[in-house]
Amino acid sequence: MPLLTISPDRNALARYGVRIAEFQDVVAVALGGRTVGEMFEGDRRFDLVVRLPEDLRSDLKDMARLPIPLPVESSGAGPRFVPLGEVAEIALTQGPNQISRENGKHRVVITANVRGRDLGSFIVDLQRAVRQRVELPAGYWIDYGGTFEQLISATERLQIVVPVAPLLILLMLYTAFGSVKDALIVFSGVPLALTGGVLAIWLRDIPLSISAGVGFIALSGVAVLNGVVMVSFIRRLRADGMALDAAVIEGALSRLRAVLMTALVASLGFVPMAVNIGAGSEVQRPLATVVIGGIVSSTILTLVVLPALYRIFHRPETEERDLTVAATQPAE
Repeated sequence: MPLLTISPDRNALARYGVRIAEFQDVVAVALGGRTVGEMFEGDRRFDLVVRLPEDLRSDLKDMARLPIPLPVESSGAGPRFVPLGEVAEIALTQGPNQISRENGKHRVVITANVRGRDLGSFIVDLQRAVRQRVELPAGYWIDYGGTFEQLISATERLQIVVPVAPLLILLMLYTAFGSVKDALIVFSGVPLALTGGVLAIWLRDIPLSISAGVGFIALSGVAVLNGVVMVSFIRRLRADGMALDAAVIEGALSRLRAVLMTALVASLGFVPMAVNIGAGSEVQRPLATVVIGGIVSSTILTLVVLPALYRIFHRPETEERDLTVAATQPAE
């Protein structure tokens, strides 16, 4: 902002015998004003301030004619004032409109809006460029804050949440089935779903952001839900006495509609978010893309891979039971 600067000429002031404190007092009264009394208007109180009019304070030529009183011994019989322009340099310059401080030190904030790329890689490139091209004087330092600071904080939380979420899912599966084998079979849908999510954001050229990480966590729950529906039905058929192969085939065919309905409801609900290009799209698009891509891959692989895994893991158990039954029967 425009800044009026008055720099005293100490040599000139010394020749006229004017002390710097007297010089500053005159300039402060002329520009800033001085309170000389108070005026009362009902219960309100107003200060009476004396200073130069606005038109004189904004004109450099008029300011240069501002009289500075001289001491009596130095003025003699001559004039008892000297113009301000004789003992100071007056200039209108550009100065900072605000001086910010933090922890007792000056702070300058530089802001930027990142478009067309992820914030993390932008900060990495920015830090590299600053290290290569900027030489900071002694006593200066650089901090990166704002949204990047929130990104670091969210990343640290996700480093805890992401490992804990699969463990909780696995624990809940074991609680539901009472079998480590069946819990692991259903949990196999999680990596299958994550593969589709990664492929989806790669095809759409979307960076792996915090919202994408949240999408992977949500995707894990949806993928496990499809597996729970199918494995629960197969277990029920086997409990009713159906053979392993027949139960697997019947369970996969009978639960096809339920699995597809679950996948369609979850994926179609995220389509508006995935195609959004307006405000908030940088958060919605990665999350929706991960969920849709993961649900598609999880559904396809769950219908094919999960029944095969169930048959592979439970085949030795079935064969052993058949051998045991055959051994207990008397020979004819």
